[in-house]
Amino acid sequence: MSGAARAENRQAVPGAGARLTRLLGASSVEVSARDDAAEWLCREHLAPGSVIYINFGPRDTYQGVVAMAARLARIGFVPVPHVAARALAGVTQLKDYLARAVGEAGVDQILAIAGDADTPAGPFAATQQLLMTGLFAQHGIRRIGFAGHPEPHRSVATPVLEAALASKLALARAAGHEAVIVSQFCFEADPILAWLQRLRAQGIDAPVRIGLAGPASVATLAKFAVRCGIGHSIRALARGHSSLARLLVELGPDQVVADLAAALPADAAIDGLHFFTFGGIARTAAWLAAHSTDARPPR
Repeated sequence: MSGAARAENRQAVPGAGARLTRLLGASSVEVSARDDAAEWLCREHLAPGSVIYINFGPRDTYQGVVAMAARLARIGFVPVPHVAARALAGVTQLKDYLARAVGEAGVDQILAIAGDADTPAGPFAATQQLLMTGLFAQHGIRRIGFAGHPEPHRSVATPVLEAALASKLALARAAGHEAVIVSQFCFEADPILAWLQRLRAQGIDAPVRIGLAGPASVATLAKFAVRCGIGHSIRALARGHSSLARLLVELGPDQVVADLAAALPADAAIDGLHFFTFGGIARTAAWLAAHSTDARPPR
């Protein structure tokens, strides 16, 4: 379906208001393990029981990710640490990471990713290799998230990405895990809707957590979009924001969330929204509080 056709159909989809409530009520956020203020900000601005993903970036250590997960768990949140394949030196380090995450933070769900490093630190170059160790099941990990890419990746062809996603989902399910797809952020609904339609047509039926950027300046959002190689979203962001003054204006995800709520079919199997907090946890939490009519915490 073309973008224009989807736009025409949006007003005809029933239940958009209820769907918006459900999407916002099942939101998660992502924080950095190196953000010293993250624990305090989450406690001050997010509801107890909220799901908080903890990024494992190039400058992070798994010990730091576990420490953040433990602090968040102690104050009533549900931590979901990233496990980055290329950042791990080997099986022994993976075992230690999982044992600490489960033992110190009560973790039972993770997001398994390849990671940003060009050269792996050890034998793991891809997420599938982590799954094939069997260590997630051995350590009691119930649910595993995998990255999804609604827009073209800067270095991997879309058919390759989607074949790899199907492989990871099959491996996870064969090992007895629940599986969820967590998408890269977009600034428009159309790429997300087209991607979901394509996945379902391929028989990929796992629930999806839709990635969005929390409120931030256009300049900040553009910086992270460039870093993540999201070309279409950069062009969408640039439309109507060409002057320097407009670049300093803070934008929120109002339009894309409204478009998704209006266009998503009832059987879309959406797990919720996932906010990348480029503008800060407080801004994203304030936006959620202002737009949510349902205070139920996410899963």
